[in-house]
Amino acid sequence: MALRAEANPPNPWHDTAVEWIGPAPDAKLSIYVDDTREILSRNDSPDIGFTWSVNPYRGCFHGCVYCYARPSHEYLGFGAGTDFERRIVVKPRAAVLLEKAFERPRWRGEVVVFSGNTDCYQPVEASYRLTRACLKVCQRYRNPVGIITKSPLVERDIDVLADLARETYVAVTLSIPFFDPHHARLIEPTVPPPARRFEAIRRLAEAGIPVGINVAPIIPGLSDTQVVDILEAAREAGARWAGYTVVRLPGPVAGIFTEHIQKVFSPSQANRILSRIRDGRGGQLNKSQFHDRFRTEGPYALALKSLFNSTRKRLGFEGPPPLPEPSPFRRPMPGASGAQLALFG
Repeated sequence: MALRAEANPPNPWHDTAVEWIGPAPDAKLSIYVDDTREILSRNDSPDIGFTWSVNPYRGCFHGCVYCYARPSHEYLGFGAGTDFERRIVVKPRAAVLLEKAFERPRWRGEVVVFSGNTDCYQPVEASYRLTRACLKVCQRYRNPVGIITKSPLVERDIDVLADLARETYVAVTLSIPFFDPHHARLIEPTVPPPARRFEAIRRLAEAGIPVGINVAPIIPGLSDTQVVDILEAAREAGARWAGYTVVRLPGPVAGIFTEHIQKVFSPSQANRILSRIRDGRGGQLNKSQFHDRFRTEGPYALALKSLFNSTRKRLGFEGPPPLPEPSPFRRPMPGASGAQLALFG
C-alpha cells in the first residue's frame, strides 16, 4: 500500500510552518522512544467513564481520518496529520513502570483502560508487544482491565485475556463504525476490514472473554445507514454490549477530516456529511466543552438515538460485566514469579 504524502496542518505550538514547493515526499514510518517515568494516565475529564489508562504508544498507524487523538501529537512537536500516522512514539518500559505503579501502597486495584488515546493494538504492537507485556503485569496482580481497539491483533492475547476473565474483571470493546468495507477503507485506511473485526469478536466470545462493540464514531450522512447491520453482525458474533458516539472533530481534526472527505467523495456527498455534522452540533463541526462535546441535538440526533436503542433492545444486548467489589487486585508474594525482564521473554 502506498503511503500518503506529508500533510499536516500548522502546529499551534510552533512559531513557523513549512510548505513544500512541489510534490511532498512520501511519509515513511519513523519510531521514537519515550523514556517516560510514569505509565498510568489519570483522567480528570468529567464526561469520560474511566479514571486510569495506559497508552503504550503515541500516534497511530491506523490513520483514521476522524481520530480525536490527533491534536495530542502536536504537544510532541509533530503534526496532527500524517505525522500522527507515521511518527509513532513507543514506551519500551511500559510494563516495568506499570508494575512499579501497582506496587505503590496507594494503588487499590482500579480498572486500567488500554488505551485512552491511541490504539494499543496498532500494527507496531505486533513487534514491540508492549500491550501484551502490560497485560501480563495485570494478570500477575489480578488488576481489572478494559480494552478499546479496532484491531484483530487482540486475538493474539486471548490466552492472557481468558485468564484475566477467570481471575478478575476484563472487558474488550471492538470499535466498528462501518459495515461497508469500501467506506471503511476510505476513512480508516490501514485498519482491518469490518468483517475481520466481527470475526475477532467471535473468537474472543468463544474464548469466554467479555466483549462488546462501540459503533464509533457514527459519521452522519455516511455511516448512519449502516448502524443496524453493524449491531446485527456484532450480536451474532457474540458481542454482549453496544454503545455509540457521533463523530467529533476537535482542533485541527476538523480541517483534516473536511479536506479528506472532499477529496474522496463527490461534492454533494461531502456537503451532506458536513451539513449533518453541523446540524447536530449547533451549526459547528465540533463543540469542545465538557459534556457538550459528546452530545448531538436536533431531530436527526433524536432519530439516530431512537434507532440505536430500539435495535439494541431488539437484539438483546446487555451490558459489560459488573465491576467486582472489592477489587480482586492483590500483590504477588515476593519471589512468586520471575524477574521483571521475564515479562518480555
